[in-house]
Amino acid sequence: MSEMQRITAAADWLRPRLPQAPEIALVLGSGLGGLADRIETPVCLPYRDVPGFPLSTAPGHAGQFVAGQLAGRSVICMQGRFHYYEGHGMADIALPVRVLKALGCRALVLTNAAGGVNYDFSVGDFMLITDHINFMGANPLRGENDDEVGPRFCDMSRVYDPDLQALARQVAAARGLTLREGVYLGYMGPSYETPAEIRAFRTLGADAVGMSTVPEAIAAAHCGLPVLAMSLITNMAAGMTGQRLSGDEVIAIANRRGPVFQQLVADLVAAMP
Repeated sequence: MSEMQRITAAADWLRPRLPQAPEIALVLGSGLGGLADRIETPVCLPYRDVPGFPLSTAPGHAGQFVAGQLAGRSVICMQGRFHYYEGHGMADIALPVRVLKALGCRALVLTNAAGGVNYDFSVGDFMLITDHINFMGANPLRGENDDEVGPRFCDMSRVYDPDLQALARQVAAARGLTLREGVYLGYMGPSYETPAEIRAFRTLGADAVGMSTVPEAIAAAHCGLPVLAMSLITNMAAGMTGQRLSGDEVIAIANRRGPVFQQLVADLVAAMP
């Protein structure tokens, strides 16, 4: 089965089950799935029912699509995503993004919980992702290319849409929120990074580090879906504070700052063209 056939099978299954054609797609990261609870007249569709979809096993990820109205716009949320560290192939991680494009979405909002690498950042900060470094050792475009999906060699100079970034800055300023900006480094995981790796990543130009987002952003660039991406800094990275890292701490901070982050994203959705 070609990649386009996989995309078509999933999109054809989803389309008649959605309340309406979605305009905007959102991927909700660890501890940030609560935004889906704000969706009006929601329709929930578990990934396990979608043809060709793997299962999401990450903590804090519900593993379903939630479609409906958010801030007056037709949206579809991925309440939970797929990660390379779970054992999924990169093609499986890219599949949902391509399906969202096939459903008619005009923009993709990616969110994640991330570790701060920049010493100017603090736990609880929000960071607008302006670029990324793929340190996962793999790429979702590896292998045979389906020209119906996107080009063999994909330009990566404008992965994160400048107009959507400008809109995010305006919305955050209107809310009185400080919106950090920086480079997100995608790390394979599931082990956290070592202090030596974090020092190296800082030297490379990373401001935050996490275990997601990069494959989805690459897949979106490949199929021509504009991307806006933001991180919630849930911890300072290894070796920066002398404290041990804990997944429970990530979820706790995400839950504490989640409502503010969710409102920021909802405001962005309302303001999108």
